[in-house]
Amino acid sequence: MTKISLTVDGSKVSDDVEPRMLLVQYLRERLGKTGTVIGCDTSNCGACTVHLDGTSVKSCNVLAVQADGSEVTTIEGLAAADGTLHPVQEAFRECHGLQCGFCTPGMIMQSVDLLKENPSPSEEEIRLGLEGNLCRCTGYHNIVRAVQHAAGQGATTGAVQA
Repeated sequence: MTKISLTVDGSKVSDDVEPRMLLVQYLRERLGKTGTVIGCDTSNCGACTVHLDGTSVKSCNVLAVQADGSEVTTIEGLAAADGTLHPVQEAFRECHGLQCGFCTPGMIMQSVDLLKENPSPSEEEIRLGLEGNLCRCTGYHNIVRAVQHAAGQGATTGAVQA
């Protein structure tokens, strides 16, 4: 066992973990952060995307011990303490940027990171920035619109309801 200490969604945690435990397993199984979804276990789908020290990572590709001393933000930690949704979460809701919801946490976390790096991306830049996150339901149109809306580009017009 290896001792780790990190901050998850603003709360400090210390724990003993197996050196081979993945961050996604630690978040879900030990901390109950089930909004971080296990999709493919191969880092191909992006459903498990979280922020590690402010940068999006696929948590199925990071060992829990690698997060020692770091700050992790999950989809549960994105909203304000009073429950107010993050602007990207709100945009996904308003623009119907989800259907079954399985990919949504990872899409939102990746979108937040994308907008941090590029606050006013073009449609092509959004599609490129989300390329490592897969959705099997939506066809991506409303996801792109949601990111545009969150960026202040007013892309709600023409959103197709799921």
